[in-house]
Amino acid sequence: MKLITLNLPEPYLEGLEKLVQEELYPNRSEAIRHAVRDLIRKEKAFTPL
Repeated sequence: MKLITLNLPEPYLEGLEKLVQEELYPNRSEAIRHAVRDLIRKEKAFTPL
């Protein structure tokens, strides 16, 4: 896995924190990975690992 830097608006970060606090995801990184994966699948650009 590669490390990237990501700048997000404050409301996005607050939303991510809420998802983690509600234990829907173990951490922000996992929530972001999930969101990116879903976007790529939706746009039909997903290549399975």
